Amino acid sequence: MNITYYGHSSILVEEGGVRVIIDPLLSGNPDSGIDPKDVKVDAVVLTHGHSDHFGDCIEIARQNDCPIIAVYELAVYCGSQGVKSHGMNIGGSAQFDGFKVKFTPAFHSSSISVGDTWIYAGEPGGVILTMGGKTFYHAGDTGLFGDMRLIGEMNNIDVAALPIGDALTMGPQDALLAAQWIRTKHVIPVHYDTFPGIKQDAGAFCDELSKMGVQGHPLKAGESLEI
Repeated sequence: MNITYYGHSSILVEEGGVRVIIDPLLSGNPDSGIDPKDVKVDAVVLTHGHSDHFGDCIEIARQNDCPIIAVYELAVYCGSQGVKSHGMNIGGSAQFDGFKVKFTPAFHSSSISVGDTWIYAGEPGGVILTMGGKTFYHAGDTGLFGDMRLIGEMNNIDVAALPIGDALTMGPQDALLAAQWIRTKHVIPVHYDTFPGIKQDAGAFCDELSKMGVQGHPLKAGESLEI
């Protein structure tokens, strides 16, 4: 499994020629290092509807003729924009060609801004993505919650993307505890430094992870991790 970080919470996962991108904020993040038109994927997965995660999903799905996989209400909205979509919900899983998706709880909110109107986008979620016998957990935007222990007990998580920005999600201290609870081997910190309110020292966070026996990877945009 190869995992490439494109800044904020945008992650591309590939294995055996199958490519899935999660929360593709690319054109809206000048540090992403990639243009949406250059993204080649088999599916887009969204954790929730906020613009910093919804990002360029419509353009990417349209140019690749691939589905957007999301919680039901968000998937319906994406379908209304003229692209393929696949609606799921928290706790549900589905097998696709070359990968499996399961949505987990996340403690946050989810909506889409259309002009002056906010559209309900279903419940926010985390994503467990299984490809080629490896398991990647993208926690989405979330605070720390006790059932992360259950996620760790039920899944053999190889790599997790955990938000550390604080203010809108977990901060570093809570994310350290989350890493313990989900029993992961590797952590990629996400959702930090994109704007002033979520500035964090990802290197220091990863140093603390190492003291717990977990490998932290403070990836720069465009950098990859192979497991």
